[in-house]
Amino acid sequence: MATAGAVAFVVYSCKTNLEEAEKLNLDVIPLQTVDGMFYVQTDNGRLKMRVESPRMEVYENDTTSYELFPDGISIYAYGENEVLETTINALKARHDKGDNEVWSAFGNVVIKNIVKDETMETDTLYWDSDKHEIWTDCYIKMYSPSGFMQGYGMRSDEMARNSVLMNPFETEFYIEDGEEEGQEQVDWVNFIGPLPKK
Repeated sequence: MATAGAVAFVVYSCKTNLEEAEKLNLDVIPLQTVDGMFYVQTDNGRLKMRVESPRMEVYENDTTSYELFPDGISIYAYGENEVLETTINALKARHDKGDNEVWSAFGNVVIKNIVKDETMETDTLYWDSDKHEIWTDCYIKMYSPSGFMQGYGMRSDEMARNSVLMNPFETEFYIEDGEEEGQEQVDWVNFIGPLPKK
């Protein structure tokens, strides 16, 4: 009698596992995962870009092919003479491959042009590697040596050298020159905190 009970238990367990396997959606399971991803792009032996992420997941099906970076991403772009010029950091990212390659970054996206000492902060950023452009339609804050701006939407070249705020708020934060140098002027009606970096 004890043997029959054991066999029934095994059959029940297998049935449960098969039911779980039938629930799996293979379209949402990564084809490949890479922990500690590190990628370097060069042009004629010169360093152009470095990408780092704690985890990369590769997905492919009949219609799409893309890579996810669920634990964040850091991108380092180099200008002439392999000088680090631009960095982009985000909490999550996605790279859609195919005819129109587009990168998307989400969550606390910070874009820095080190050469110009400019920083932008937004929630979502897109990068078209074919057109060499970055953009967002979301709320964005821009810091530079001349002051602080905020608004909605931004367009720029991929190195963030010539960033244009598409819909800026009417009054900007700025730092006055002259006798009261360093005095902060803030449009409290349109300002969305926190206070700008000093």
